[in-house]
Amino acid sequence: MLIVHHLNDSRSQRILWLLEELGLPYEIKRYQRDAQTRLAPPELKAVHPLGKSPVVTDAGHTIAESGAIVDYVLRKYGKGALQPPAGSMDFERYAEWLHYAEGSAMLPLMLNLYAGRLGNAGRPLHPRIDSELANHLGYVDAALKGREWLVGSALTGADIQMSFVGEMAKAAKRIEPYPNLTSWVARFQARPAYERAIEKGGPYRFA
Repeated sequence: MLIVHHLNDSRSQRILWLLEELGLPYEIKRYQRDAQTRLAPPELKAVHPLGKSPVVTDAGHTIAESGAIVDYVLRKYGKGALQPPAGSMDFERYAEWLHYAEGSAMLPLMLNLYAGRLGNAGRPLHPRIDSELANHLGYVDAALKGREWLVGSALTGADIQMSFVGEMAKAAKRIEPYPNLTSWVARFQARPAYERAIEKGGPYRFA
């Protein structure tokens, strides 16, 4: 059975959502952030050398990185669900979103978080961070114009992978100028499978 090594308030929440959408059986192994540092506990290093979440273990295999996990789960268990047909142009766009989420979109959001913690020392960084946030959030907002989901006419793993980007933007109070992005976040957070994942994963401050 799939085991999700789940860290509170982390990207692993979207893996629980993925599994709920598919209706797959899975087990949750829980880890708590340090209340002061907000870092993952050292116990996660026993699962994967980076000590990060999400990590899943399945049939003796350990898979880290959200995009790789989404890809693995859908290829092994999805039976064609939550992804476009291989070889189609929609599949190429789907694959691009899987990589874009962490490869590009999350960087300015994380920089905004860390620079904010620096107080006045971080102020020189904010103009560049603000520019990059506008660039990337504007890009996602434009991609969602006139559509409910990022690829095709139905939810895919691309939306699940990108969900943390939207939630972080909302938590950082950067989402208001982007109505399509705002509606998309509200839409996926209202899905029954998302709500079940929150119930099973525990309190999640980005919901």
